[in-house]
Amino acid sequence: MRVRILGTAAGGGVPQWNCACGGCAAVRAHPSWRRLHASIAVQASGAGWYVVNATPDIAEQIEASGDLRPGPGRRQTPLAGVILTDAELDHTLGLPRLREASGIHVAATATVREAVARGLGLDRILAPYAGLRWSQLSEDEPVRLGDGDDVEFRAVRVSGKRPRYAADLGIRDGAWSVALQVTDRRSGKTLVYAPAVADWPPGLDRALAAADCVIVDGTFWDDDEPRRSGFTERTATEMGHLPISGPDGTAERLRDLPAAHRLYTHLNNTNPLVDPGHDGHRVLAGQGIEVASEGTVIEL
Repeated sequence: MRVRILGTAAGGGVPQWNCACGGCAAVRAHPSWRRLHASIAVQASGAGWYVVNATPDIAEQIEASGDLRPGPGRRQTPLAGVILTDAELDHTLGLPRLREASGIHVAATATVREAVARGLGLDRILAPYAGLRWSQLSEDEPVRLGDGDDVEFRAVRVSGKRPRYAADLGIRDGAWSVALQVTDRRSGKTLVYAPAVADWPPGLDRALAAADCVIVDGTFWDDDEPRRSGFTERTATEMGHLPISGPDGTAERLRDLPAAHRLYTHLNNTNPLVDPGHDGHRVLAGQGIEVASEGTVIEL
């Protein structure tokens, strides 16, 4: 199994278009620090690639990744489908950017599918261009999305947080936000990708303990970071993201995992880790943890 890091930023990317905070200003002064919206692509045994979350940057992410570019046929693409870990705008607005396809295979939990269909209306909007073909992502049994695929996908619920647009849709409580457990049946290797973690339930603990590679929510460095930035009165936890450091930080949990690869992704523009020289990188490295870099390919 191959895992390609396509993007590593939280909503708005880094820099964010309407933000002049210290982090965004620093990235504008150092364009190589730029981060696209968080996403990965997964491939097993030379088959097609599955992109996890369709971000607003999906076309740029494909162009930046040689493995995902079209060819040799004029309309031949290695993209086999898209898997959604939630229904947030940052992870779904890329679907209309794929409308030139003959069809788009999308896998998601039943809750996320209902939000995307009813709240965003993407089934209706895309039908005249490239209809969405849905597969259900299950919390109970792993699923294979294509004939002959060697990879299996399973959802691990991590949050009941709804997107703001879905607050009044009357959709029942369900798997609104999940971690994605990906297993290569040939090698037995497992990846867990969890870009948004509001809770740390036992199911996530079990999945991470058995994983060879974990890529986890690193939106905020500490719990007070959002309030300290001056843009909100809420803490990181209140915003639905467990912080990296502090008494309830996730770094200690990641430090003790057996996985050979332990990485953070989904960095907010206020996170000091957007600066590659920040001391937090050294602190994490001392615990065997790193911040994911776009363009990195991990072989499992």
